[in-house]
Amino acid sequence: MRGRAHLYERSHINTDEIIPARYLNVHDEVLLAEHAMEDIDPGFVGRVKWGDFIVAGEDFGCGSSREHAIWALRGAGLQAVLADSFARIFYRNAINNGFYPIEIKGISQQVKPKDELAIDITEGTVRNLTRKEAYDFPPFPTFVQVVIEAGGLLSYLQQQETGRSIT
Repeated sequence: MRGRAHLYERSHINTDEIIPARYLNVHDEVLLAEHAMEDIDPGFVGRVKWGDFIVAGEDFGCGSSREHAIWALRGAGLQAVLADSFARIFYRNAINNGFYPIEIKGISQQVKPKDELAIDITEGTVRNLTRKEAYDFPPFPTFVQVVIEAGGLLSYLQQQETGRSIT
């Protein structure tokens, strides 16, 4: 994966800030994407390009448990969120919805806005191509990678049920 960083250094960005509750009646990722991060960064949707990443501080995705947060970010074209840490419910929802939550302690202090990043999921490495730095993270277990690549847990189970192996 390769894309630009959109940096939010602060901690505790909650799911209401990722996608405001007033849009929870929407289930289409493209429509949700139009409102991603709008309450904390009204220009976000205009800047993000397909393949980009959010880089954030501690406890990203805290607050209410809602898949809409993942759907809005994915709909906006993001490939992953890299954060110092994640709220556990967001972390699980991300995996279950086929989206990478990459936890790297201190990443929000290393990366700058618009840095170009290349992520090797299998190796557990983020290369900052702009700053010529590298950051390591524990690679996801193979099963988690398979679930995410299948599009999430439900897609994975449906593929298993129909006999289509994705491993």
